Amino acid sequence: MPSLALPFDDYAKKYETIELQREDGIVQMTVHSGDKSLIWTSLAHDELAYCFSDLANDRENKVVILTGTGENFCAEIDFASFDLSSAQGWDHVIYEGRRLLTNLLEIPVPVMSDVVIASETASFQDGPHFPSGIVPGDGAHIVWPHVLGANRGRYFLLTGQVLDAGTALEYGAVNEVVAPDRLLDRAWEVARSIAEKPLLARRYARQALTLEFKRLVHEGLGYGLTMEALAVLGM
Repeated sequence: MPSLALPFDDYAKKYETIELQREDGIVQMTVHSGDKSLIWTSLAHDELAYCFSDLANDRENKVVILTGTGENFCAEIDFASFDLSSAQGWDHVIYEGRRLLTNLLEIPVPVMSDVVIASETASFQDGPHFPSGIVPGDGAHIVWPHVLGANRGRYFLLTGQVLDAGTALEYGAVNEVVAPDRLLDRAWEVARSIAEKPLLARRYARQALTLEFKRLVHEGLGYGLTMEALAVLGM
Protein backbone atom coordinates (compact mmCIF):
# COMPACT_ATOMS: atom_id res chain seq x y z
CA MET A 1 0.00 0.00 0.00
CA PRO A 2 1.48 3.41 -0.95
CA SER A 3 2.21 5.80 1.91
CA LEU A 4 -0.16 8.72 2.44
CA ALA A 5 2.61 10.72 4.11
CA LEU A 6 4.07 13.70 2.28
CA PRO A 7 7.44 12.95 0.63
CA PHE A 8 10.37 14.99 1.92
CA ASP A 9 10.54 17.32 -1.09
CA ASP A 10 6.89 18.28 -0.57
CA TYR A 11 7.36 19.50 3.00
CA ALA A 12 11.03 20.55 3.03
CA LYS A 13 10.24 24.07 1.72
CA LYS A 14 6.87 24.37 3.41
CA TYR A 15 7.88 26.36 6.50
CA GLU A 16 8.98 29.98 6.92
CA THR A 17 10.95 29.49 10.13
CA ILE A 18 12.40 26.01 9.51
CA GLU A 19 15.00 24.90 6.98
CA LEU A 20 15.13 21.16 6.28
CA GLN A 21 17.97 19.29 4.60
CA ARG A 22 18.38 15.52 4.30
CA GLU A 23 21.39 13.39 3.45
CA ASP A 24 21.41 9.59 3.69
CA GLY A 25 18.25 9.69 5.77
CA ILE A 26 19.66 12.19 8.29
CA VAL A 27 17.57 15.36 8.53
CA GLN A 28 19.09 18.63 9.67
CA MET A 29 16.29 20.83 10.97
CA THR A 30 17.45 24.44 11.38
CA VAL A 31 15.14 26.97 13.02
CA HIS A 32 15.63 30.62 12.08
CA SER A 33 14.13 34.05 11.57
CA GLY A 34 15.37 34.78 8.08
CA ASP A 35 19.16 34.80 8.25
CA LYS A 36 19.09 35.52 12.00
CA SER A 37 18.60 33.50 15.17
CA LEU A 38 15.07 32.29 15.82
CA ILE A 39 12.71 34.77 17.44
CA TRP A 40 9.90 32.86 19.13
CA THR A 41 6.69 33.94 17.42
CA SER A 42 3.21 32.51 17.09
CA LEU A 43 4.18 31.35 13.59
CA ALA A 44 7.32 29.53 14.79
CA HIS A 45 5.34 27.99 17.66
CA ASP A 46 2.71 26.60 15.30
CA GLU A 47 5.05 25.60 12.46
CA LEU A 48 7.14 23.36 14.70
CA ALA A 49 4.10 21.27 15.61
CA TYR A 50 3.27 20.64 11.95
CA CYS A 51 6.88 20.07 10.93
CA PHE A 52 7.41 17.49 13.67
CA SER A 53 4.34 15.67 12.34
CA ASP A 54 5.69 15.67 8.77
CA LEU A 55 9.03 14.33 9.99
CA ALA A 56 7.34 11.64 12.06
CA ASN A 57 5.25 10.40 9.13
CA ASP A 58 8.17 10.11 6.70
CA ARG A 59 9.68 6.65 7.08
CA GLU A 60 12.70 7.66 5.00
CA ASN A 61 13.97 9.73 7.94
CA LYS A 62 16.55 7.90 10.06
CA VAL A 63 17.75 10.58 12.51
CA VAL A 64 16.81 14.24 13.08
CA ILE A 65 19.36 16.91 14.04
CA LEU A 66 17.69 19.95 15.62
CA THR A 67 19.78 23.13 15.53
CA GLY A 68 19.54 26.89 15.10
CA THR A 69 20.97 29.87 13.21
CA GLY A 70 23.22 32.67 14.38
CA GLU A 71 24.45 33.29 17.90
CA ASN A 72 21.59 31.71 19.84
CA PHE A 73 18.87 29.09 19.54
CA CYS A 74 15.80 30.95 20.80
CA ALA A 75 16.68 33.84 23.09
CA GLU A 76 13.96 36.32 22.14
CA ILE A 77 10.15 36.15 22.10
CA ASP A 78 7.72 38.35 20.21
CA PHE A 79 4.85 38.49 22.71
CA ALA A 80 2.81 40.72 20.38
CA SER A 81 2.53 37.91 17.84
CA PHE A 82 0.48 35.84 20.33
CA ASP A 83 -3.10 36.59 21.39
CA LEU A 84 -2.68 36.27 25.16
CA SER A 85 -5.54 38.55 26.17
CA SER A 86 -8.54 36.32 25.52
CA ALA A 87 -9.76 32.81 26.25
CA GLN A 88 -10.01 32.20 22.51
CA GLY A 89 -6.39 33.23 22.01
CA TRP A 90 -5.20 30.96 24.80
CA ASP A 91 -7.30 28.11 23.40
CA HIS A 92 -5.18 28.32 20.25
CA VAL A 93 -1.90 28.58 22.21
CA ILE A 94 -2.79 25.59 24.39
CA TYR A 95 -3.93 23.48 21.43
CA GLU A 96 -0.80 24.14 19.38
CA GLY A 97 1.46 23.99 22.45
CA ARG A 98 0.28 20.49 23.26
CA ARG A 99 0.70 19.42 19.64
CA LEU A 100 4.23 20.86 19.54
CA LEU A 101 5.61 18.67 22.33
CA THR A 102 3.42 15.66 21.57
CA ASN A 103 4.43 15.65 17.90
CA LEU A 104 8.10 16.03 18.82
CA LEU A 105 7.89 12.98 21.05
CA GLU A 106 5.99 11.08 18.34
CA ILE A 107 8.91 11.30 15.92
CA PRO A 108 9.75 7.57 15.83
CA VAL A 109 13.48 7.93 15.18
CA PRO A 110 16.24 9.39 17.38
CA VAL A 111 16.32 13.19 17.55
CA MET A 112 19.38 15.19 18.51
CA SER A 113 17.60 16.29 21.63
CA ASP A 114 17.90 12.73 22.88
CA VAL A 115 21.63 13.43 22.57
CA VAL A 116 22.48 17.06 23.39
CA ILE A 117 25.74 18.55 22.13
CA ALA A 118 26.58 22.10 23.15
CA SER A 119 29.18 24.64 22.11
CA GLU A 120 31.71 25.79 24.71
CA THR A 121 30.12 29.24 24.43
CA ALA A 122 26.55 28.01 25.04
CA SER A 123 24.41 29.06 27.98
CA PHE A 124 20.91 28.03 29.02
CA GLN A 125 18.14 30.07 30.63
CA ASP A 126 14.35 30.14 30.76
CA GLY A 127 14.13 33.92 30.50
CA PRO A 128 10.66 34.52 29.00
CA HIS A 129 8.69 32.80 31.77
CA PHE A 130 9.03 33.45 35.50
CA PRO A 131 11.66 36.24 35.20
CA SER A 132 9.03 38.01 33.06
CA GLY A 133 6.20 37.22 35.47
CA ILE A 134 4.80 34.27 33.50
CA VAL A 135 4.18 30.73 34.79
CA PRO A 136 6.66 28.29 33.14
CA GLY A 137 3.82 25.94 32.24
CA ASP A 138 4.43 25.21 28.56
CA GLY A 139 6.53 22.12 29.26
CA ALA A 140 9.42 23.92 30.93
CA HIS A 141 7.89 22.82 34.27
CA ILE A 142 8.22 19.21 33.07
CA VAL A 143 11.50 19.17 31.17
CA TRP A 144 13.84 21.13 33.42
CA PRO A 145 13.07 19.41 36.76
CA HIS A 146 13.26 16.06 34.94
CA VAL A 147 16.62 16.88 33.33
CA LEU A 148 18.28 18.77 36.18
CA GLY A 149 16.59 17.07 39.13
CA ALA A 150 13.63 18.47 41.04
CA ASN A 151 15.45 20.97 43.28
CA ARG A 152 17.85 22.25 40.64
CA GLY A 153 15.01 22.44 38.11
CA ARG A 154 12.78 24.52 40.35
CA TYR A 155 15.67 26.82 41.23
CA PHE A 156 16.56 27.23 37.55
CA LEU A 157 12.98 28.19 36.63
CA LEU A 158 12.21 30.43 39.63
CA THR A 159 15.45 32.45 39.65
CA GLY A 160 16.21 32.84 35.94
CA GLN A 161 19.51 31.05 36.54
CA VAL A 162 21.92 30.98 33.60
CA LEU A 163 23.78 27.69 33.12
CA ASP A 164 27.03 27.88 31.21
CA ALA A 165 28.05 24.91 29.08
CA GLY A 166 30.31 23.39 31.74
CA THR A 167 27.64 23.56 34.43
CA ALA A 168 25.02 22.19 32.04
CA LEU A 169 27.34 19.25 31.36
CA GLU A 170 27.93 18.70 35.08
CA TYR A 171 24.17 18.81 35.77
CA GLY A 172 23.37 16.39 32.93
CA ALA A 173 21.51 18.86 30.71
CA VAL A 174 24.00 18.26 27.88
CA ASN A 175 26.03 15.20 26.91
CA GLU A 176 29.04 16.76 25.21
CA VAL A 177 30.68 20.19 25.03
CA VAL A 178 32.74 20.97 21.94
CA ALA A 179 34.37 23.96 20.27
CA PRO A 180 31.88 26.13 18.32
CA ASP A 181 33.38 25.22 14.97
CA ARG A 182 33.02 21.51 15.79
CA LEU A 183 29.40 21.59 16.87
CA LEU A 184 27.55 20.58 13.70
CA ASP A 185 30.31 18.22 12.58
CA ARG A 186 30.07 16.35 15.87
CA ALA A 187 26.27 16.24 15.65
CA TRP A 188 26.55 14.66 12.20
CA GLU A 189 29.11 12.15 13.46
CA VAL A 190 26.73 10.99 16.20
CA ALA A 191 23.78 11.02 13.81
CA ARG A 192 25.64 8.85 11.29
CA SER A 193 26.54 6.32 13.98
CA ILE A 194 22.86 6.10 14.94
CA ALA A 195 21.68 5.93 11.33
CA GLU A 196 23.88 2.88 10.73
CA LYS A 197 21.87 0.83 13.22
CA PRO A 198 19.06 -1.47 12.01
CA LEU A 199 15.75 0.21 11.18
CA LEU A 200 13.69 -1.31 13.97
CA ALA A 201 16.45 -0.88 16.53
CA ARG A 202 16.49 2.85 15.80
CA ARG A 203 12.73 3.25 15.83
CA TYR A 204 11.99 1.13 18.88
CA ALA A 205 14.89 2.54 20.90
CA ARG A 206 13.36 5.97 20.42
CA GLN A 207 9.97 4.66 21.57
CA ALA A 208 11.44 3.04 24.68
CA LEU A 209 13.63 6.00 25.62
CA THR A 210 10.87 8.61 25.31
CA LEU A 211 8.20 6.63 27.17
CA GLU A 212 8.73 8.44 30.49
CA PHE A 213 8.73 11.87 28.84
CA LYS A 214 5.48 10.99 27.04
CA ARG A 215 3.88 10.03 30.35
CA LEU A 216 5.01 13.24 32.02
CA VAL A 217 3.83 15.40 29.12
CA HIS A 218 0.47 13.62 29.00
CA GLU A 219 -0.04 14.14 32.73
CA GLY A 220 1.29 17.66 33.16
CA LEU A 221 1.32 19.72 29.96
CA GLY A 222 -2.37 20.63 29.73
CA TYR A 223 -2.41 21.54 33.43
CA GLY A 224 0.72 23.68 33.13
CA LEU A 225 -0.53 25.55 30.08
CA THR A 226 -3.85 26.23 31.83
CA MET A 227 -2.05 27.66 34.89
CA GLU A 228 0.05 29.83 32.58
CA ALA A 229 -3.06 31.10 30.80
CA LEU A 230 -4.96 31.86 34.03
CA ALA A 231 -2.03 33.80 35.47
CA VAL A 232 -1.68 35.93 32.32
CA LEU A 233 -5.42 36.58 32.00
CA GLY A 234 -5.47 37.61 35.67
CA MET A 235 -2.80 40.30 35.25
